[in-house]
Amino acid sequence: MFKGSMPALITPMSNGLVDDKGLKQLVEWHIAEGTHGLVPVGTTGESPTLSHDEHQHVIRVVVETAAGRVPVIAGAGSNNTAEAISLLQFAKDVGADAGLVVTPYYNKPTQAGLIAHYTALNEVGLPIIIYNIPGRSVIDMTPATMGELSKLPNIVGVKDATGDIARVSLQRITCDADFIQLTGEDASALGHAAHGGKGCISVTANVAPRLCAEFQDALMAGNFPRALELQDRLMPLHNAIFMEPGLCGAKYGLSKLGHCNNEVRLPMTTVGSNTQAAIDAAMRHAGLIN
Repeated sequence: MFKGSMPALITPMSNGLVDDKGLKQLVEWHIAEGTHGLVPVGTTGESPTLSHDEHQHVIRVVVETAAGRVPVIAGAGSNNTAEAISLLQFAKDVGADAGLVVTPYYNKPTQAGLIAHYTALNEVGLPIIIYNIPGRSVIDMTPATMGELSKLPNIVGVKDATGDIARVSLQRITCDADFIQLTGEDASALGHAAHGGKGCISVTANVAPRLCAEFQDALMAGNFPRALELQDRLMPLHNAIFMEPGLCGAKYGLSKLGHCNNEVRLPMTTVGSNTQAAIDAAMRHAGLIN
């Protein structure tokens, strides 16, 4: 169920508020463009600056609008286990297909603490994708720990944002080949798939959903020459979007396409002129704008 190109969905804003109409239109556009799944209220969805009510509202709107046409993996992470359980329970109650649960950030639990955290979340009864992103959470879940957690019935996969494609092979050993390994790093998605990865929870797919879906379709079909051709078209966009925080680059790119306002919440700020120029050039290179 969880494979292919899955945008880490931005949360459109209008005058400081969540733009419901824009959010529904984004979901419809992504489905029409061939997106394989949707991941609302991750970091790219500005979850750190959404209230709990807004967080839950976005999940509900995305689930209801998708209406089962593509799976929805709802952001449900926290460095407070009780809070993460509450978010995951809400996602389950409104019909999300899974929860994306980041390793607890800032308070730096041990590997034993990670096992206890995810074991408690497993009891909610919703499939869980672990989100391992040491650059943000300051802790790294080891392949051994992930292997231990993969024995739990609701720990079904990982979004790996370490940038280390060898992790896929290491985790195939500890977790087995059926464990769903997704990358969270667009630029290395080609290599990740070659090691056995099943898809990408993507920032770039916000701006280029059709190209990212075609790229993943080619990988799933074993057509690496076609995937490499698409990688070459997309690579400048991967780089340009991440010249500043990815959600800011993604919102700027989407605003160029008329799909959202170029509006983010503090402490994020809209991208500067150099980044805008780089994204414009990358979008032209990809054939998204003239």
